[in-house]
Amino acid sequence: MALKLEPGARLVVATHNPGKARELAQILDGRFELVAAGELGLPEPEETETTFAGNALLKARAAAEASGLIALADDSGLSTAALDGAPGIYSARWAGPGKDFAVAMRNLEDRVVESGREEREAWFTCALAVAWPGGPAVVVEGRVDGALTFPPRGDRGFGYDPIFAPEGGTLTFGEMDPAEKDAMSHRARAFAKLKAAIL
Repeated sequence: MALKLEPGARLVVATHNPGKARELAQILDGRFELVAAGELGLPEPEETETTFAGNALLKARAAAEASGLIALADDSGLSTAALDGAPGIYSARWAGPGKDFAVAMRNLEDRVVESGREEREAWFTCALAVAWPGGPAVVVEGRVDGALTFPPRGDRGFGYDPIFAPEGGTLTFGEMDPAEKDAMSHRARAFAKLKAAIL
């Protein structure tokens, strides 16, 4: 069968992160009726895969089966050259059970300093997965490269945005207008691939 999402379809967004839910809603630009997994009281599955794509697919399948709706899941994170790719798929876990990214950013800065390495290259990766209940799934991935910058700057965005400046710019994601970030982020690049595949 052709895998297509019809405009206006009801989708469950497999996240309990309000910032991520808002950003996905903005990127989808009102095309679909969205409900967050947190709003439906769906449990958060344990992320046991070793890649962003694997974890996105795991979350999408879990939400689709639990809700009976087509599910959209995102798994994303920040990787750094100085820490050989960390925190990577563990980005959210570095924020602890309280999802405190101020703690995560301090932890990251401390580890980079302790490493003694000069590299500040970093990249955000986003995998998006769409899963149909009891059916097929599609997974795509986007990436944006840039550099770490300390101390954090800006109170827009979420997660590690205040310590990441994308290539070619001086503003961090945390300082950018949301529309400017959405036009070039890892999530936007992944969505462009998803759109080409199933929209």
